[in-house]
Amino acid sequence: MYSKASIKGHPIHPMLVAFPITLYLVTFIAFAVYYYTSADIFWFKLGYFSNMAAVGLAVLAAIPGFIDWALGIPNKTEAKTDGLIHMSLNLITLALFAVNASIISGTWNEPPVNLGVSLILTGIGSLTLLGAGFYGWKMIGVHKVGVLMSTEQEEIQERYERKRPHEEPPVIFH
Repeated sequence: MYSKASIKGHPIHPMLVAFPITLYLVTFIAFAVYYYTSADIFWFKLGYFSNMAAVGLAVLAAIPGFIDWALGIPNKTEAKTDGLIHMSLNLITLALFAVNASIISGTWNEPPVNLGVSLILTGIGSLTLLGAGFYGWKMIGVHKVGVLMSTEQEEIQERYERKRPHEEPPVIFH
C-alpha cells in the first residue's frame, strides 16, 4: 500500500474524491439544464453552489493525493508517471472550475445573461475529469496504490513496478 495519508489503514484521497467528482458533474449538468431547457433559477443556483463546493473539496482531496504521490509511490516507476498524469489532469480540471467560479462569483441572485463560457469551461473540465478518473483507476487497479496487500503480494507488486512496467501484474490469489 503506497498510501502515506491514511486513517487506520484507509487511504484518505479515495475517500474524499467522490465529493468533488460528483459536484463537478452536477455543476455542468445544472448549467446545461438552466441554459438549454429551463430558466428556473433553481438550476443556476444548484450549478453555482456545486461549482463553489467542488473547488473547495477538490483542493481538500488534492492534499492527501499529493502526499501519496510524493512520498508513497516509488520513484522511476510507471505508477509515479501515471500518478503525475492523474494529478495534472485533476489540476487542469480544478483550474477550469476555479476560473468558472470566479466568473460566476457574485451572481447568486442575478445569473449572467449568457452561461456559454461556463458551459464550455465546465464541459471541458468534465472531459479532463474523465481522463483523471481513468488514471486514478489505473493507480488502484494496476499499480495497487491504496490497496491493502500481504507482504508477498507487496513484494511481487514492487518487482512488477521496478522491472516490468509494460506488463500487466500477475494475478495473486490468497
